[in-house]
Amino acid sequence: MTTAAPSKIIDIHPHVISPDEGRYPRSPLGGILSDWARERPITPDQMVKAMDEAGIAKSALVHASTCYGYDNSLVVDAVRAFPKRFAGVFSVDVLQPDAPAMIRKWVDLGLCCLRLFTTGSTMPEQAKWLDDPRSFPAWDCAQELGIPVIVQMHMQAIPQLRVLLERFPRVTIILDHLASPDARDGAPYAKAQPLFDLASNKNVYLKVTIRNVRMIAEGGGDFEPYFRKVVDVFGASRIAWGSNFPTSDVSLKLITDESLKAMAFLSQDELEWIFHKTAEHLYPSLA
Repeated sequence: MTTAAPSKIIDIHPHVISPDEGRYPRSPLGGILSDWARERPITPDQMVKAMDEAGIAKSALVHASTCYGYDNSLVVDAVRAFPKRFAGVFSVDVLQPDAPAMIRKWVDLGLCCLRLFTTGSTMPEQAKWLDDPRSFPAWDCAQELGIPVIVQMHMQAIPQLRVLLERFPRVTIILDHLASPDARDGAPYAKAQPLFDLASNKNVYLKVTIRNVRMIAEGGGDFEPYFRKVVDVFGASRIAWGSNFPTSDVSLKLITDESLKAMAFLSQDELEWIFHKTAEHLYPSLA
């Protein structure tokens, strides 16, 4: 096991919340405000302080869909306030006819990646609209603009994802939380096999987060065989780390340290890719 650490850390999955509900009105998807947004709101200024304490150089802020719906204004303002620290990920309703126009709007305002929120803490059931043809103009727009598309989804949506992979082969797709596979069954991780089968699609990237780390820990398993297989199958250059802060009730530093410890067996080169080089490839403004 190596004791090496990456030379730089970039976080591609933190969220920010503002206490100013007049300027940033809350309108959560599904109609339910997430517990973490209510109990542990982190402002952009507080995020920068937490990043400094955790040794994180830069972050790609992910719009909080379970707080703000499709209004990405807070992320826009955060990126403008801290352009050397943040890039921004936005969401739009891709089923609406104006989705391409809304994508262009948020890109013009400085954001760099579209995220589709198809399931989450307040929407536990997997949405069935991922491959709805009404979304295709939005995918066409993302493909034309050359921006990545993040998909928050469960494993059961992989057949829908394959429809999109076939139709939009030039779109870089990033899967939040590795698409949330259950890896507690141990090697060879049969339940996660549909995820591994996606590796042949070279435009599929993975976001490994503290949620994946804690699934293994809570199951009493060993980090090394699981993450070793994920890295071997996809390659470190297609994997990036995200904290998911502040969804869990611990500091960003503790989340970062916990993640680094879980992946301490990786080579120096693999750590460099997962903790910053892949993020810089996906989001050039973070380089």
